[in-house]
Amino acid sequence: NLLFYGLIGPFAAAVMDRFGVRRTMSLSLAATALAVALSPLMQHVWELILLWGVVVGLSTGFIGAYLAAYIAARWFRAREGLVVGILTAANAAGQLVFLPTMAWLATHAGWRLMSLVLAGAVMAFVPLLALKMRESPEELGIAPYGAVAAPRASSGAAGNPVTAALRALWEGARSRDFWLITAGYSVCGMTTNGLIGTHLIPACVDHGFTEVTGAGLLAATGVFALVGGTLSGWLSDRWDNRFLLFWYYGLRGLSLMYLPFALDMSFFGLSLFSVFYGLDWIASAPPTVRLLTRTVGVERAGIMVAWITALHMIGGGGAAYLAGVLRISFGTYFEAFIVSGVLCIGAALAVLFIGSGRKGQQAIGSPATA
Repeated sequence: NLLFYGLIGPFAAAVMDRFGVRRTMSLSLAATALAVALSPLMQHVWELILLWGVVVGLSTGFIGAYLAAYIAARWFRAREGLVVGILTAANAAGQLVFLPTMAWLATHAGWRLMSLVLAGAVMAFVPLLALKMRESPEELGIAPYGAVAAPRASSGAAGNPVTAALRALWEGARSRDFWLITAGYSVCGMTTNGLIGTHLIPACVDHGFTEVTGAGLLAATGVFALVGGTLSGWLSDRWDNRFLLFWYYGLRGLSLMYLPFALDMSFFGLSLFSVFYGLDWIASAPPTVRLLTRTVGVERAGIMVAWITALHMIGGGGAAYLAGVLRISFGTYFEAFIVSGVLCIGAALAVLFIGSGRKGQQAIGSPATA
């Protein structure tokens, strides 16, 4: 599921460029609702893999994490960071609202009824999107927020979406700044979903805490992520985004190095980590999107954010596996947390070199000016 969700993103963004936001989002949500609604009929493992692994993974990937940057790039020329921060925080808020609710329903009413309720909730948004969603501000005859130019008519991008996604990656790969941004964001994926999201609860159990306590700490991390993501969006519109990422990654690295010692302290020490790490959890998204948009240009922002998000998730998957290997090899998570902290410090230093020595550099693929 996560593999398809991450890897389909760049091609989904290209499809959205080609066929439109409204049509793509409506069909994606409808496909998700249908797959979830069919879940109660499952009798075999292959049906679970097909419905949830493939169909749900692909359909949700079409409206995945890249969408915040895609919308911000189309509708805003000012306050883009705040918009990305709010939308990213809303993504996290949805998980906080739906996951406990679905877990409660599955426990008290069964997973089949839970699946039907979830399918109905998803399907309820389809007509709203189909009727109210607009492709761009130009469709309404207005300019993007903060733009000084008059609105112009917009049309879908021509050509094969697969070719468009691969061409965007090829052009991005020729930029050093793209790789610096990608490296930092991959480390972000390693140290959030990959490491803490997967291994915090087992680490708590290793040190004598209950699974419920570990889950509570993880939930608290999610709550503070809403605040951190929104605040980071506001800051990214006002401060140098390289320095914001430097502090986000650097402080995250220090907090990971603190975690092994916090696990041997009282619950208060762990709570301190949970609050701080939560504020930092999705804070890197707004400045990353702004730096990438400046590097590749507004027109390619959606596709390129989808590419680095795919690498972000691959990094998370690799970290989840390697942290488990280190835990089995050494009998403790100490090594995994320390190595991850060092990687964050390295990412913090690397982002300072974004744009260095390149004054006046144009966005990738932009036409030369006379």
